[in-house]
Amino acid sequence: MDQITLMLVMLALFQVKHLFADFYLQTPKMLSAGATYVHAGRAQHALVHIVGSFLVLLPFGLLAGLSWGLVVGLLALEWVLHYHIDFGKGWWSKRTAFTTTDAGYWRAFGVDQLAHQWTYIAMVWMAV
Repeated sequence: MDQITLMLVMLALFQVKHLFADFYLQTPKMLSAGATYVHAGRAQHALVHIVGSFLVLLPFGLLAGLSWGLVVGLLALEWVLHYHIDFGKGWWSKRTAFTTTDAGYWRAFGVDQLAHQWTYIAMVWMAV
């Protein structure tokens, strides 16, 4: 598989993983207390993301020779970034009190999703 195809496949798989982890697998506990910094639900949500990312990276580790150290490093980076991106959105949402009927809510949601997608771009760049 050439490098550009590899990168595009990895990005596409990260996006599918993100869809499921962010929109199908979140529990009420994960969604609660978004503005609280230390929050077990957010930690669990970030863990769901890195389990999904491990499943994305696993075949590339076997096919492209990614080291286990790099895979573990990428997963740790994603966990930290995902946790903090979501905390930032929760903190901002509480501070502004925007609801789904406010444009500001959707802007914050969009910035949150953009930050997650940039995380995947960085992970792919580091892996390839």
